Amino acid sequence: MSDTYLRLVNSGVTAKIAKQLGLPRPSPLQRYTPGQPLVDGPVLVLGTGKDTDAIAGLLAAPTADFGWDLDVHRHATPDTRWAALVLVLSEVVHPDDLTAPVLEAASVLRSLKSGARVVTISRPAGDDDAPAMSAARQGVDGFLRSLAKELRGGSTGNGVVVADGVPVTAPAAVGALRFFLSTRSAFVDGQLLAVDSETGSLPDDWDRPLAGRVAVVTGAARGIGAAIVDVLARDGATVVAVDVPAAGEQLAAVANRVRGTALQVDVTAEDAGRRILDHALARHGRLDIVVHNAGITRDKLLANMKPDQWGSVLAVNIAAQLRINETLLTSGDFTDAPRIVSLASTSGIAGNRGQTNYATSKGGVIGMVRATAPLLAPFGGTANAVAPGFIETEMTARIPALTRQVARRLNSLQQGGQPVDVAETVAFLASPQAGGIVGRVLRVCGQNMVGQ
Repeated sequence: MSDTYLRLVNSGVTAKIAKQLGLPRPSPLQRYTPGQPLVDGPVLVLGTGKDTDAIAGLLAAPTADFGWDLDVHRHATPDTRWAALVLVLSEVVHPDDLTAPVLEAASVLRSLKSGARVVTISRPAGDDDAPAMSAARQGVDGFLRSLAKELRGGSTGNGVVVADGVPVTAPAAVGALRFFLSTRSAFVDGQLLAVDSETGSLPDDWDRPLAGRVAVVTGAARGIGAAIVDVLARDGATVVAVDVPAAGEQLAAVANRVRGTALQVDVTAEDAGRRILDHALARHGRLDIVVHNAGITRDKLLANMKPDQWGSVLAVNIAAQLRINETLLTSGDFTDAPRIVSLASTSGIAGNRGQTNYATSKGGVIGMVRATAPLLAPFGGTANAVAPGFIETEMTARIPALTRQVARRLNSLQQGGQPVDVAETVAFLASPQAGGIVGRVLRVCGQNMVGQ
C-alpha cells in the first residue's frame, strides 16, 4: 500500500516545503535484493576483550576463511562515513565499563550513512549476577533502545543478547548479527534478540540458507503470507502454500510463482495437521518448516463482542496452530532440525482497544511458542514468533485515513512496514543458523512505542 506522505516529503518541491515547515521526514528504507553487499561501507567494531576480537575477526576475514570480508576498523577515524557500528559489550562487569565504548560510539553517530546499522552484542542480566554486573548488562538494553530512537535516515539499532556460556560466534549469534546488519531487517528496530544455545549451523550459502528444506505457509494466498512464500522460496526452500478453498485461485498463483504446491485446507479443521503433513511428505518427501501465518480479525469493544466474533478469532489464530503442532510433534516425521514460526502481533504484547479477542489469540501465540520450543529441542528444533506492528496490507488500508497516518508515525522509523519485512524475519527464524533462538518473539514494528 502507498504511503503518500512518505513520498511527498522525500521528493521535489514538497520535500523543500516539508523541510521548511519542520515536518517529520521519514526516510525510505533500503530493502534486501539478492546480490547486494551485506554492508555498503566500512564497519566500526568497538569494545575490548576476546569477544570483540572474535567478532572483528569474523567480519574482516576473507570469505575463503568463512569470514565476511568487510572493511573493519577498530577505532573511529575522521572523515569516514560508517555503514555499520558494532558494539561488543559482552564482557562488561560494571556500568563504568560501558563508558569508553559508548562515548567513542557517540563520536561517530553523525558520521553514519543513511540506512546504517548499529548492533550491540551483550550478555543477559541474571538474578544470580553480582549487582554491578547485572546493572551493566541490563543497562545495555536501555542504552540500545534509547539509541535506536535517536538514529535518523532509516538507520536502525538492535542487539544480540548471548546467554552465558554460549560463544559470541555461535551460529545463532552470528546469524542474528548478520540479519541485523543486513537490509533484510529494514523494519526491525530497537529489538534485543536472545540467543539461548550453540544449537544450529551456518549455511553453506548465505544467499540460499534454506536450500533442501520444505516449508509450509498457512494463509499464503495474499498479503504477508504470499510475501513469506516468496522469501522462503528465494532463500532456497520448496514451499507448500496453504489457504482456504475460497482463496484457491490466488493460492495457485502464489504456489506456481515459486514452483511450489498449493493445498486448499481450512486450518481449523480437525484433520488439518494430518492433511498438511501428508501433502508435504507425498509431494516433497519431507517437512522441515511450518509458518503459522493464517489469521483473522473481528474487532469490537469487548462490551459489544458477540460469541462468534470471540470464538472464530481464537479458533483460527491460536487453537488451529495448537492442533497442527500436536499432529506434527507426535508424527515422528518432523524431527530434522524443524522450525515453527508463528505470527504474533504487537497487539498481543501491548494490547489494543477493540482487539481483546485478537490480542488474546496473539498473546496466546507467544505463550505457545515458549512452551513448544522445549519439545522440539531434542531434535535441534525451534519454535519462535514474529510480532508485526503496523504493516501496509489490505487490512490496514481499510483503517480510516487519518488514523492510518497517525499509526504509521508511531514508531522510530515513522512509517509502516511492508509485508516483505515480516517475511524476511520469518525466513531468518526458519533458517539453520537460528537454531539457538528458542521460544522467543522478534518484533517487526520499527520500534513502535507500545509494549516492551
